[in-house]
Amino acid sequence: MTNRDDGSRSQTDVVVDGVKQMIVTGELAAGARLPVEKELAARLGVSRGSLREGVRALTLTGVLETRQGAGTFVTALDPGRLLGPVRFLAELNRPGDLAELQSVRRVLEVEAAGRAALRITGAELERAEEILAALDGPVGGGAPDHQAAMEADLAFHRLIAGAAGNATLAALIDVLAGRTVRARLWRAIEEEGAGRATHHEHRAILAALRSGDPEAARLRMGVHLLAVEQYLAGRAGGQAPPRPAQ
Repeated sequence: MTNRDDGSRSQTDVVVDGVKQMIVTGELAAGARLPVEKELAARLGVSRGSLREGVRALTLTGVLETRQGAGTFVTALDPGRLLGPVRFLAELNRPGDLAELQSVRRVLEVEAAGRAALRITGAELERAEEILAALDGPVGGGAPDHQAAMEADLAFHRLIAGAAGNATLAALIDVLAGRTVRARLWRAIEEEGAGRATHHEHRAILAALRSGDPEAARLRMGVHLLAVEQYLAGRAGGQAPPRPAQ
């Protein structure tokens, strides 16, 4: 039977909340070593077994890491690592839920594009051009290389998310973009002209970023991602996926 410190929280919860409070107040900074087990257990008023359970829970969420022979430390608290549980949740979604994930992705990336239009550097614009230029030939004619197109798609969107200047936003986008990449590959294979349409949309997004126009960047990104969202909704409903306007 689970021990309770106040009738409502388990001792593991006490450990999690206690360590979290120590981080929030600055007592434990990123990279800091936790106090020795005996001392920390006494301070939090829990058994050493419960302390280990709490530390294990915080390790699974990316807050703590145990180094063999050195002790337990606060991680760098990087958003990408702390959002690991969100990635797990996204991966557990059924195929029919992909349209909802894409909808959330669209909301986030539209804002990221607007922010990026005001912050993107010349070097980042050059890199974005390189990513798209590599696909000008393959997309324009001949047998399309869908794998190369998907890799370029991920790189392009990651670059924009990074240029937005918000690490948490970029990490969330990366989680959702990675989960829907296979669905985007299905669309490129199933819909004639989808690859070319996507490439043109990417070009329009880049043009808006070059102009430094946040509203144009938001609009172009929204249109681009809505096409994929509609495709996924059509698949979930057993309907023929809508074809993009040519």
